[in-house]
Amino acid sequence: MTKLSDRIINLAESQTLAMAKKSRELQAQGKDIISLSIGEPDFDTPQFIKDAAKRAIDNNITRYTPVAGIQELRKAISEKFKRDNDLNYTAEQIVVSTGAKQSIANIILSLINPGEEVIVPIPYWVSYIETIKLAEGIPVTIPTNVESNFKITPEQLRKAITSKTKMIVFSTPCNPSGSVYNKEELKALAEIIVQYPDLYVISDEIYEHINFVGKHESIAQFDFIYDRIITVNGVSKGFAMTGWRIGYIGAPLWISQACEKMQGQFTSGTSSISQMAALEAVKANPSVTFEMRDAFKKRRDLVLGLLKEIPGIKTTVPDGAFYIFPDISYYFGKSFNNYHVKNSNDLSMFLLEEGNIALVSGDAFGDDNCMRFSYATSEERLIESVKRVKEALAKLK
Repeated sequence: MTKLSDRIINLAESQTLAMAKKSRELQAQGKDIISLSIGEPDFDTPQFIKDAAKRAIDNNITRYTPVAGIQELRKAISEKFKRDNDLNYTAEQIVVSTGAKQSIANIILSLINPGEEVIVPIPYWVSYIETIKLAEGIPVTIPTNVESNFKITPEQLRKAITSKTKMIVFSTPCNPSGSVYNKEELKALAEIIVQYPDLYVISDEIYEHINFVGKHESIAQFDFIYDRIITVNGVSKGFAMTGWRIGYIGAPLWISQACEKMQGQFTSGTSSISQMAALEAVKANPSVTFEMRDAFKKRRDLVLGLLKEIPGIKTTVPDGAFYIFPDISYYFGKSFNNYHVKNSNDLSMFLLEEGNIALVSGDAFGDDNCMRFSYATSEERLIESVKRVKEALAKLK
């Protein structure tokens, strides 16, 4: 008889992290694995941010911080929201957490009761569903596809809402599809949401600075729905600070206070050194992120061009983040030796074993017809990656 709780037994492992782990294990065995499975910029954290962390250590800023974050950082995030997004959040409406993942968990655990429904458009980031389940909420998914550019319509949203609906969670730019909602699309969704006074929104905007189509748009910009939006962001992606573990929210005060209370019982305040580094990041002019953004756009175009040479793969042109989420269902039902591909997970394992290339299957994100390519690596490695994928897929008949 197991001594583990039902909670942990029923909790699925993050498939992106699982594939990254498997890739490292195979690399340790001497295999030349190229991993495009993890959502992490391959750039170094900018020097001015690292210098701030060093100063914090030298100045002995090494003690416990307030649960919701150092006041100077919360004030700077408040100013960043106004400067970049024209959103008015006071410092008291900001909660700094150990990554945007914790921010999202704080919100869901603070707002969702057992049996309440949370709408999640497909494809979704892997941890949304499991966090909702952890709160004993009920995930309600809305399907999309390549043809719809992986975006939901207002009518789809309306049809998904029931008397039990408490929340919608979505990301823009989206992980894994790279889709970006424009202002008109967000307003159309907001006009549906406002009709349901008990419906709240988590807007995950962690990829804000990796946007290839111009100004990032936040759904909280619409005054008529502002008080029901929780905006999630952080420094991990745009500033290449994944290991620093800093995410944050801007929310109605009562929600930020609830998240602070929740966090106070789990982790308390996040690393003081990381917070002082993040302070420099959020104070910086967003132009410091442009070089990395432009490199990602160039890589996106490179990979899209190469993927066009592979029969049966259908892609969108992602407007942000650093992922491509092609439909690979053409290869379902095909075989090679002892491999029989029935779904995206089968195909990802085939590519890992036969092509030495690690990708994440689409079922991790709710769409079994697709597969996620992260192009957060060098152009040379990307060219080799797609070459391996093309050669491996050509074996399937």
